[in-house]
Amino acid sequence: MQLKNRSFIERIGHAVGFEVIALIVCAPIAAWLLDRPITHVGLLALMLSTTAMTWNVIYNVIFDRLWPLASVPRTLKVRALHALGFEAGLVLVGVPLAAWMLDISLLQAFVLDIGFFLFFLPYAFVYNWVYDGLRQLWVERKPAAELR
Repeated sequence: MQLKNRSFIERIGHAVGFEVIALIVCAPIAAWLLDRPITHVGLLALMLSTTAMTWNVIYNVIFDRLWPLASVPRTLKVRALHALGFEAGLVLVGVPLAAWMLDISLLQAFVLDIGFFLFFLPYAFVYNWVYDGLRQLWVERKPAAELR
């Protein structure tokens, strides 16, 4: 069965799932590493998450239009380029936001962002790879379930 591009609603679910898991993992670790209260870092994480979620939906709609799922298989190379492109766009917004929220310089915020990048690059790769695999299984099983 040929996979179709994701709907806008599915993209929202994809982004929300990505960000919820990331918040659960990142906020406590970042608070500990930065020696800041979890509430302060949690608020920054929530703001960055909201920004990332919005960017995720926009980026993936563009990505799917430029490289349709039906004609471009999601290979290792495609997934790696996808994750790199997403993170590059997020840096443009995330660094100034982190500098402002933590009252640090843009350079310090950029270094902090490198730390987040080192987490999110493999996380984005793995999340999307697993999501695609689970989605394919669900799409392949859907017609059989509809026959019942």
